[in-house]
Amino acid sequence: MNFAAQFFYSSYLSERLERLYSPRPALKDGDEKDPFWQRDELVLGPSQPGGSDKCGHVTNGNAVRGTTLIEPERLKDFGEEELVNGDVKVYSTKVVGGPTEIVLKEPPKTRRMSEFRHNPRPLVPFLRFEEISAAAFRIQAGIQKTPCTYSRLSKQYGMEIYLKKEHLHYTGSVKERGVRHMLSSLTQVQQRKGVIVATDCNFSMAVAHHAVELNIPVFVIMPSCCSSPRLRIYRDYGAMVISYGSTGHDSQNHARHLASENGYLYLEEEENEAYLAGLGTVGMEIYEQVSKLDAVVIPAAGQYGLLAATAAAIKHLNSRILVIGIEPEGFPLLQQSLKSNGPIKNMNSNPNKKLYGDLMENSLGDNTFQLAKKLVDKVVSVSEENSLVAMLRFQEFERSTVDTEGAMGLAAILAGKLPELKGKRVAVVVTSANMELELMRQCVDRALVLDDRVSKFSVQLGEYPGDMAKLLDVLSREEVRLLDVCQRRQSDKSDLFKAKVECVVETRDKTQSIQLRKVLSERYPSICWLDR
Repeated sequence: MNFAAQFFYSSYLSERLERLYSPRPALKDGDEKDPFWQRDELVLGPSQPGGSDKCGHVTNGNAVRGTTLIEPERLKDFGEEELVNGDVKVYSTKVVGGPTEIVLKEPPKTRRMSEFRHNPRPLVPFLRFEEISAAAFRIQAGIQKTPCTYSRLSKQYGMEIYLKKEHLHYTGSVKERGVRHMLSSLTQVQQRKGVIVATDCNFSMAVAHHAVELNIPVFVIMPSCCSSPRLRIYRDYGAMVISYGSTGHDSQNHARHLASENGYLYLEEEENEAYLAGLGTVGMEIYEQVSKLDAVVIPAAGQYGLLAATAAAIKHLNSRILVIGIEPEGFPLLQQSLKSNGPIKNMNSNPNKKLYGDLMENSLGDNTFQLAKKLVDKVVSVSEENSLVAMLRFQEFERSTVDTEGAMGLAAILAGKLPELKGKRVAVVVTSANMELELMRQCVDRALVLDDRVSKFSVQLGEYPGDMAKLLDVLSREEVRLLDVCQRRQSDKSDLFKAKVECVVETRDKTQSIQLRKVLSERYPSICWLDR
């Protein structure tokens, strides 16, 4: 209500009150009742006879026209002119038609209380493909892209074999990838202080080489039992080599002591995220180099990081590619861990340290195990004999020298452990080629025997002139190589005038060995084949 309406209404009420409390005049006979005295109150609602309760008239005051208090023309400026001079404004409501259906609006959409609760975010995977891709970009300046070539052994084993030759790195190991990325990820303060290692393995050699390449001081603590050629290798890389203690345990404790006193970073092979991301770049290169790949065979020796990281990269790029892990038969750590649904910390068996120097009891971490459990399709084990024969195949057909860890992938194929890969396109990772010369010679000799390429027999010959020449003539006609011969006099009286001759011969393959045995058995019935 504006100012004009308030003014009019107050004037109107004062006039009514004055009339209400003034003396009432006496009525004469025949006079009508003054409507004013009958209408001395405000009537709201159905005041008229016959009015409707629902739609009755609404009146304010009476219908008697009172005196003019304010001229209506002067109220036009205020916007109210309908209730001046006692005029009655009537408001009416009409209902057209029958009762209409009241349609209720839908209530506003409400959210459940569970939607307002804090829902934890999904856990970030331990090793993502983005990290592996970033590692590939970071290490490309210091790590060469190794070839993945078609193998000459493909037709022999009925599958397309592609060898990823990671043993061609500068230090002869795939672990250069992880070490390079791990060292590049260190802070500048830590790089200036330096790093220290205390184990004689492929990991330590990679640290020694790439730390020098990145201008990071590196110290190598080795026990006195470490061979001189190995120590010379570390010095040639540019590392500071210190001999301490008689065992590896002594050198490791001394390295930790030096690290704590001087602020060096003590490095050992573990499931470091940066280290695994660098190893995973192998999977990216394999997928790029070999099209229409069906399976990847990866040795699981060392810290099992190569298997887990490569599987993470391969499965992200193509989940249909099979990832198969290979581990030594004498140390099936991953297989036993998968059966027990957790990484085993204490194995009853001990690995052959000469052949598998990087294997340790605590070499399988929790995160690495979870990755392998989720992404690896199959894990098989191979014997030492199969690995040695695989080393021999590499030398004969691929013209390359690898160690037993590097040959485990091919060993599983030639041992018949992967029959489902027949006719498939398979990539085999050759991880390393670090083995001392004397041990390599022993392994080759043993592999020749296991492959039925070297045979040893003894035969009794008479002491007559020409008997030894006849035996040598037989061996010459069979085109075998005589490695060793020894003649011993018989001391038994029944074997007078006879000599026992022992020979060691080498054949081309198993077929020629069988033919030699047949010929000698026919000519010398007393021949005895000896085990080596």
